[in-house]
Amino acid sequence: MPPPGPAYRIEDLAHHSGASVRTIRAYQDRGLLPKPERRGRANVYGEEHLARLRQVAALLDRGYTLASIKELLEAWDAGRGLAGVLGLVAEVDGPWTDEEPSRITRDELYARFGGTQDDAAVAEAVELGVLERVPGRDDEFRVPSPQELAVAAELHAAGVPLPALSEHLRELRGQMEHIAARFLEFTTEHVFIRYLGHPPSDTAATEAAELVRRLRPLARQTVEAELARAMRELATVELRRHLGDPSAGTSGADDAVHHPVAHPVPHPVPHPVSLPASTVRAVQDLVGTRNTPAFIAAATERELAARTLDALTGRGARDALTGVVAKDALTGRGGSPGPGTGGIPDTGGFPGAGRGAGTDGGAGTDGAGAGGGSMPESHCP
Repeated sequence: MPPPGPAYRIEDLAHHSGASVRTIRAYQDRGLLPKPERRGRANVYGEEHLARLRQVAALLDRGYTLASIKELLEAWDAGRGLAGVLGLVAEVDGPWTDEEPSRITRDELYARFGGTQDDAAVAEAVELGVLERVPGRDDEFRVPSPQELAVAAELHAAGVPLPALSEHLRELRGQMEHIAARFLEFTTEHVFIRYLGHPPSDTAATEAAELVRRLRPLARQTVEAELARAMRELATVELRRHLGDPSAGTSGADDAVHHPVAHPVPHPVPHPVSLPASTVRAVQDLVGTRNTPAFIAAATERELAARTLDALTGRGARDALTGVVAKDALTGRGGSPGPGTGGIPDTGGFPGAGRGAGTDGGAGTDGAGAGGGSMPESHCP
């Protein structure tokens, strides 16, 4: 018979696990920790309790809630295994780059940026996560991405001011987060959906971890390829335009760098914008995933058109105009909007034109909304 393992009082268990006595008791109440063995008048904990506390701490560090951890541990206790789940978590939480962090002193930082001692710029770099403070070392910083810092130093040496660098990074980061979110939505919908909605088995979690490992570099490779294509196309056109090449305005890429009045843009280059996830979900619930981009674009264009109308006519004039339109609609002088023939119905400015017949015998055109998200025509006296 094997010798019994170590036995811990609750104070000893707290010391070895790093959790407080109060936390251990709270975990017991939540069902995250098995009950201790009763020996005489004392409660005794063993190695299994210490291992469980370390598992809970590791999962908390990875962002899991206590409720989620309880489900995972219950699945493990039921014999479904936790090794695969922990492997999946480790794969997702692992580094998504081969780049190694470095450290830099304050003096070295100033030297790399032309010797300017700009404490405000340093504080903003810390806020953006380009630099991280080292506890107890006011003159030293951790650099999560040395490549990103090197790019900033090169751009500054080329003449870009530090505030402009910070603003550019904020904008770029928002666009990158949008791209990352879309890639995750795409792969979740088509690849990982079968592993979601229920605690995965050990085998399923291992398969998912392998898929993450295989797909991990694809996002970076796709972004690199598309960025290279866009930079080649846009930079070439921009250079030709500045050199006075009259043929520089003939390509689709030129539409993105020329003024829309001088050079109409029949097919504008999409510009990603980050939106709150709650907003996107609300729109999807309202019109469906397929119609979400058109709905947001049309709503934005309608708001911009309304503000332009306010600016041109004044609020009072616009209200008077709205009253005329309402009166005509009630008396039958103008046509009433018909349902859209395509896209999202009954919204005037959304794709698809609505057209109603006027009651005076003529074809009413007042309700006709041009497709592509334009404002509907208004009846004027």
